[in-house]
Amino acid sequence: MTHRHSHSLSLGYVLWLFGFTGAHRFYYGRPISGTIWFCTLGLLGVGWLLDLFLMPSLCRSARQRYLHDGARSFDLSWVLLTFLGALGIHRFYLGKWVSGLLYLLSGGVFGLGVLYDYWTLNEQVSIANRDRPT
Repeated sequence: MTHRHSHSLSLGYVLWLFGFTGAHRFYYGRPISGTIWFCTLGLLGVGWLLDLFLMPSLCRSARQRYLHDGARSFDLSWVLLTFLGALGIHRFYLGKWVSGLLYLLSGGVFGLGVLYDYWTLNEQVSIANRDRPT
C-alpha cells in the first residue's frame, strides 16, 4: 500500500505566517511548543524566525508520525480548524456531527473546544481515517 503524505510543507509555511500563534507547530504535531509560541508570540519573534529554517524538519517528523491512509485530509482539516474552528466545520468534515453542531451553536464551545482541537486534531484525523478508510 502506498502512503500519501499527511502533512504539507507549503501549508506549514502558510500557517507559519501566523507563527506567533503557534499554528504551524500545532499542525506538525507539536502542541507543547505550539502553546509556548502562542503564549510568547513565537518566543518574541525569535523562534518564529528560526522556524522558517526548521520547517522542512518539522514536516518530515510529522509525516513519519502520521501516515495518511484514509479519506480525510490532514491539510484540509487544519485549514478548516484554523480559519473556521469556532463554527465547527472541521468537526463536520471528520463526521462528528453532534460536536460540530455544538461548536456551531457555542462558538467552538466558547473557544476552549477549538484550543482542545489544536492539541488533538492530528489524532482525530488519524482515528477518522482508521475507522473510515478510503
